[in-house]
Amino acid sequence: MLQKPNVPVIALEEHYADPELYALFTGLDAQTSPHVVQKLKDTGQARLKDMDAAGIDVQVLSHGAPGTQQLVGEQAITIARGANDRLHAIVAAHPDRFAAFACLPTAEPLAAADELERAVSTLGFVGAMIHGLTGRSFIDERRFWPIFERAQALDVPIYIHPSFPHPALVDAYLKEYAAEFPALVSAGWGFTVEAATQAIRLALSGVFDAYPSTQIILGHLGESLPFLLWRINQALSRPGNRGSFSFADVFRRHFWVTTSGNFSDTALRCTIAELGIDRILFAVDYPFVANEPAIAWLRGLDLAQADRAQIAEQNATALLKLKI
Repeated sequence: MLQKPNVPVIALEEHYADPELYALFTGLDAQTSPHVVQKLKDTGQARLKDMDAAGIDVQVLSHGAPGTQQLVGEQAITIARGANDRLHAIVAAHPDRFAAFACLPTAEPLAAADELERAVSTLGFVGAMIHGLTGRSFIDERRFWPIFERAQALDVPIYIHPSFPHPALVDAYLKEYAAEFPALVSAGWGFTVEAATQAIRLALSGVFDAYPSTQIILGHLGESLPFLLWRINQALSRPGNRGSFSFADVFRRHFWVTTSGNFSDTALRCTIAELGIDRILFAVDYPFVANEPAIAWLRGLDLAQADRAQIAEQNATALLKLKI
């Protein structure tokens, strides 16, 4: 068992597989390592044993990608409700160890807003996770704004998780290398491009003017955006762009980032410098990433204990209103 970091640890991007939703994507098992598939499908004693061995007190569970963003109509609504009900039962069995992000039928935005409210107000969830594009649409489109309106009213965040980028992007930029390096389309680069673009579009869309308390979470230390924050902000403030807009200000007010799957001391220092310690949340990206190296990294960070506690637990309890 690893030595604990001497602070409570909440991990925010920890995935599982709902049997009904996961079964709709028949190729996933073939694309995923068998031991990862096994861990995705387990939300019982084996998962708790993994958490205990690493020293993780609470996982905020979310369905792995792809989620309900690829479903439409009544199927999307029914599948999302069923998955959230089953996730509620998982959390209820171990309420001191699990919390939950809802999956939403985003192709039906009004139903998605209603499902977010049900998940938070009735099931006790702490927010929702959206996986990539809805079909081939970005989430900043105005038809999706009822989701953010409801998130603001409920005072819960939306976690924008990556999924595969638009096929046209893959075809134009990545296809020559995708066969030999399939991860280039996913975690190696495609996921970052897709999620960072979603975030930039949200910042530009005006949704935060309409709903100024809305909060968004990004994984992987912000999908490279903290590193690029100065350059994006400076470029968008040049003559010819819309006046009186500060991308950096919008990003710092409305976005939080987690450490999921990005355990780089250098990247963390950059993120702290750009966003501040109070916008950073701990996450592993379990089971696609193992718990132990994430906790070993957290324990070994050259940070004051107060800063380590903010990343590991305090920022999460403040944002998600968790009690552990």
